[in-house]
Amino acid sequence: MIDRETQVVDCRCGGGLGRGGGLAQRGTLSEAGRADVVAIAMSPGQRHITKPVCEITYGMRRENIQVSVLVLYSGSGIPESGMRTGSFVLSPVEVAQIEMHKLAVIHLGNIKDHVIRKTREILSQANIPAIVVSQIPVDFEDFAEAGIKTRLVMPRDENTRTKGIVMDMVSGVTRGDFCPRDKLNLIVKYVKTTLDQLEDHKGVA
Repeated sequence: MIDRETQVVDCRCGGGLGRGGGLAQRGTLSEAGRADVVAIAMSPGQRHITKPVCEITYGMRRENIQVSVLVLYSGSGIPESGMRTGSFVLSPVEVAQIEMHKLAVIHLGNIKDHVIRKTREILSQANIPAIVVSQIPVDFEDFAEAGIKTRLVMPRDENTRTKGIVMDMVSGVTRGDFCPRDKLNLIVKYVKTTLDQLEDHKGVA
């Protein structure tokens, strides 16, 4: 039960990996009753702390938004995306899990290059609109310059490298710390606005 509306959430209560594993473990998916929003968290580690994701998803659920949580099994291989530091991969199973939903909320960190490149890697494979939540500020121009489609600024056709599109972004959300109330409200606002836009577009189509 989340506030005034009942939601069925496939929560994780045990350790391990994969479906049925611990929520904070890498490679796990906690599915909501309806595939509206998926919150994507990086695999946990010394620099990847998933703490704010549960707080963000709880805040969305209080506003009657159906949200699943996907903790990626990333960081275990050498990516082909050309990241200068760190490693990041996305499996075909994770792409399918993401594309089951209408909207993705991608939680990233405080290294601008990583925020942009990880967003590009996800959206180059998953055809889905996304809201990027990070600690470091990024803008539409930053993403478009890297070949990522955005709601306000588009890269040149020959430079476009993504199927998915960045709809909005929220910065100032620190890994391992509480999500400020104003940032949580902003995330909820962007999620609701985007879902409404998608529903309107579907009605027109």
